[in-house]
Amino acid sequence: MNRRILPSRTPRLSPRGRSRSAAAALVAVCALVGTAVAPQAAADPPPVASRAAEPPGHALVGYLHTSFANGSGYTRLADVPDSWDIIDLAFGEPTSVTSGDIRFSLCPPDECPGVESEAEFKAAVKAKQQAGKKVLISIGGQNGQVRLTTPEARDTFVESISSIIDTYGLDIDFEGHSLSLDDGDTDFANPTTPVIVHLISALHTLKERYGDGFTLTMAPETFFVQLGHQFYGSGPWGGQDPRAGAYLPVIHALRDDLTLLHVQDYNSGPILGLDGQYHTMGGADFHVAMTDMLLTGFPVAGDPDKTFPALRPDQVAIGMPATPQAGNGHVPPAEVEKALDCLTRGSACGTYTPHGTWPELRGLMAWSINWDRYGGDEFAGTFDRYFG
Repeated sequence: MNRRILPSRTPRLSPRGRSRSAAAALVAVCALVGTAVAPQAAADPPPVASRAAEPPGHALVGYLHTSFANGSGYTRLADVPDSWDIIDLAFGEPTSVTSGDIRFSLCPPDECPGVESEAEFKAAVKAKQQAGKKVLISIGGQNGQVRLTTPEARDTFVESISSIIDTYGLDIDFEGHSLSLDDGDTDFANPTTPVIVHLISALHTLKERYGDGFTLTMAPETFFVQLGHQFYGSGPWGGQDPRAGAYLPVIHALRDDLTLLHVQDYNSGPILGLDGQYHTMGGADFHVAMTDMLLTGFPVAGDPDKTFPALRPDQVAIGMPATPQAGNGHVPPAEVEKALDCLTRGSACGTYTPHGTWPELRGLMAWSINWDRYGGDEFAGTFDRYFG
């Protein structure tokens, strides 16, 4: 997920030095409002978290620009339309890449005119939860790379996230480009890379701490998930991009705890599908092919002995840009409906035929609520018309 539009990431092998793909110019991290989030005193109990409510059978997920502005206009949490069932607050960011210390603050008033006060924001969180919505803190974003290289960083991550959760009563989403695999780490079911192992441990700890009703979602890019069908990490002989498929071990280890996976089907290069063909952004077929991989399962790095198992359809939503300004790969409502028809009803399929029909597919995710409002609420309207 990006504050600004990133260029498409083409899935290609990098030289042995494994240079990173080009990224758009970084946006300055928002100034903190007041002091960093700290644990509340015992006399000031945290607000009731959203774990009392469960998302509906079909859910509309959207990211809300909460700590920054980027041209789409600031939207107060209280003003988010009722169409949005799961609201991901963008973003909680680390104090440094390897610290594990996650901070969250509202956008400064000079950057976001009309931003609510801390008290108003907390009240809005509670009101959304009472209306049956989920409100999550999204960890990551374009500027929020999180690499838990040590046990100490892992523990700091858990405690700093717990402080945010307890302060605002939130659940969590993990997204972005934080993960890569060390050389020789070739089995997604048995990862050895510290940043992977420590993240899995940290998320398990948070899930155990907050109970079965705790919502955990993830929003990686296709590069970190479906590309793993063709390339996984640096490969058995090295030389590949170590980020390829790097979310697969995390998703797999947490599949019993994962509420929802909504891969970003945008800002993506061509991806090899289960039909042996490359699929590119811009139409319903791309979303059908990418979603089919998650609901069918796929051999990792082409190895039939290392197959990533299918997720449940209620664990999967399709991630899309809400408007052309929001990201590369935007499709109009008619193409959104074609993709949903093909996946949930087995009709209106194009050149790609999925391996099943999944009426329980959870729904759609958009980057972002702000961009959708900027575009006249077209994305939310498409969801509402389709799912009623």
